[in-house]
Amino acid sequence: MNNSTQLIMTTKNLRLFSFFFYILLLAQCQTDSAIIIIDLKNSSDFDLVDKAISIKRSQLPKIPEEKIVFPLIISSDGDTLPSQLDDLDGDDIWDELFFVTNIPANGEVSYSLEWASETPNFPIRTSVRFGKRMAADIPVKPALDEVLTAKDLPLVMGFQRYQTDGPTWENDKVGFRHYLDGRNSKDLFGKKIAEISPEDVGINSKGETEDNYHVMEDWGRDILSVGNSVGIGGFGIKAGDELLRLGSIEGDTMSNVEKTSFRIVTEGPVRSSLNFEYSNWRTGNRAYVVEENTSIWPGMYGYQNSIKLSGLQGDEELVIGLVNSNTEMPLASYDGNDKYVVHYTHDQQTYDKTWWLGLAIIVPRDIYLGFMEAPKTGRLSNTYLARLKVENNKPVTYYAVGCWELSDAGFTDKEYFETYLKNLVSQLSAEVQVNIR
Repeated sequence: MNNSTQLIMTTKNLRLFSFFFYILLLAQCQTDSAIIIIDLKNSSDFDLVDKAISIKRSQLPKIPEEKIVFPLIISSDGDTLPSQLDDLDGDDIWDELFFVTNIPANGEVSYSLEWASETPNFPIRTSVRFGKRMAADIPVKPALDEVLTAKDLPLVMGFQRYQTDGPTWENDKVGFRHYLDGRNSKDLFGKKIAEISPEDVGINSKGETEDNYHVMEDWGRDILSVGNSVGIGGFGIKAGDELLRLGSIEGDTMSNVEKTSFRIVTEGPVRSSLNFEYSNWRTGNRAYVVEENTSIWPGMYGYQNSIKLSGLQGDEELVIGLVNSNTEMPLASYDGNDKYVVHYTHDQQTYDKTWWLGLAIIVPRDIYLGFMEAPKTGRLSNTYLARLKVENNKPVTYYAVGCWELSDAGFTDKEYFETYLKNLVSQLSAEVQVNIR
């Protein structure tokens, strides 16, 4: 074989090798960029609307290694579903893909998942607002977290540190707030519009905290009187015959919680979540540690809450509150769901009994022990309480609901409100089968 023939053969071999290498590379690229399909199956006999779907990171194959990637969830019609990636444990690595969607009764929907390099600008349907100041002459600034001690109470400091007394969270239907200033009650903001309320609610033109949310604005207002109750969805402990309050009441100079830590876990277009940790909650010879996780997503007049306690001595019950300071109506119940028990009131129970308001708590049936009414006076008073079995380090998850007539005129009617509650608890209890391929 002469040199020219040898050169031709070598060139042919190189071309053949390059061709096969290209084919293998192309096949590998196609495998790496394969589209993921998410199938969602609704086995219930009713339509699911704005149904919350959480998919763990571990459930998703072939996550790109690049740090800045976002999964686009695309319907068969080519529409992109609003979604978000949430870092729930604070390690700067996202843990869950979350979105809400509609699934017909006894039906199935499928979405393709493709990775993008940028996060889209989705419509905002949930939000958290939190601001604080460290002195009376310092303007309020937005914040993501806070730590306060037993002495960090307004009466001791001489001023209110927090915008709206603590964080607020809302969706397109309703808003709530938590009294982070030691009282640890849950209050209600009625909304007249679907848009998120202004960021400066609770702050005046000088940047000071100010109670300016008890007057009607275009977006709505604070409509619930909480007092010494725990509000709508707040909690306490029943130990024997004694009701134990988490934290302080107005006028106290010391809380019974040694340290409270708060952080905004996530704030996104379809879910916002908050975390509270209460260290060394002391009462008598008892000391508890509590973790509370609060979440809200679009479409419902309520929020989800989860409580985990440690330090229990064995005779405790967790009690969930439904304030009754502005109604003489007896507590009503809906018992027609296999997973949840619903307690509710419906009355003109807003400030000065001006508007109709339906309030409800939705608690898990398997640990439900009944309900009771707290005294009319005392540190934990003016509230109905759902009694729940509780175990050390075992989370208890429930829901709190507020339905105002200016959000939906139908809520002036008790039967309309009851129908909404029945539909809501069916939506919450319905399980969706998720298949990823």
